[in-house]
Amino acid sequence: MFQLTHLRSFVAVATELHFGRAAALLNMTQPPLTRHIQLLEHEVGVQLLDRSGGSVRLTPAGAIFLREAEDILRRSQAAKLAAQRATQADAGSLTMGFIPAASFALLPQLLEDIRTKLPEVQISLREMQTDAQLEAIGADRIDLGLVRPFAPRTFAESARLLREPFVLAAPVSHPLMRAKRMPLSALEGQPFIEFCRSESRYLYEIIAGRLRAAGVAPDVVQTLSHTHSILSLVDAGMGVALVPQSARRLGYAGVGFRNIEEQVGLDVEMHLVWRRSNPHPVAAAVRKILEQSTFE
Repeated sequence: MFQLTHLRSFVAVATELHFGRAAALLNMTQPPLTRHIQLLEHEVGVQLLDRSGGSVRLTPAGAIFLREAEDILRRSQAAKLAAQRATQADAGSLTMGFIPAASFALLPQLLEDIRTKLPEVQISLREMQTDAQLEAIGADRIDLGLVRPFAPRTFAESARLLREPFVLAAPVSHPLMRAKRMPLSALEGQPFIEFCRSESRYLYEIIAGRLRAAGVAPDVVQTLSHTHSILSLVDAGMGVALVPQSARRLGYAGVGFRNIEEQVGLDVEMHLVWRRSNPHPVAAAVRKILEQSTFE
């Protein structure tokens, strides 16, 4: 395989169309430059430069090869810079996973904080559920993740970034929107849209456990996995729901929200997760900023 030094030599000669000027440009003598071109042409298997008649011209194959050679040199330089920047804590890139619910409020705030404090860092985002993010963290496919609380993993560490209460979501014309008080007992017998036990277990167990402890039994009419899907049914007048407070930002015109009086034990968390042995300096810098920020 031809070497980058041979490509640089060829590009210089092809640009100058003169071996002497190209050698001076490369700060070398003409014999090794000529040797580089010969080795390159031997490797490629075609003549790239026509040296007849006392002048230097590109052959048709050389003209095509020049464009590719220039592209290879540009990309090699970009790769070098990217590798160098990866060792700097205030520049470079990382990949971050996030659950859909993080996009309601936390993710936009988080990205703004990173842009302000680490403007040279590039974030590549991956929308993934918590279990998929933990698998990706373990396999080094992502550097950081925004997840719901999870059972301990030997390879992972986490820190809470956000805790928010559940609120009642109901059609704006619903009587509960006009009630003076909003205790949990007001949900007794109400058509209720709940989170799926198997796919949204964390949210389901918080709500179901709190309702059970309060002795409240709404009438479950639909079971869904995602907050935006639940709100779409609330918007259609199919029932009421308990959703994280940040869901207010989804902006369904026909949905109103009420705070619940008995908030103890009725809140939800979002955590930042990372691989315990991750040596990535950019990820460490971002993690430090996020752990020091306030998203409550």
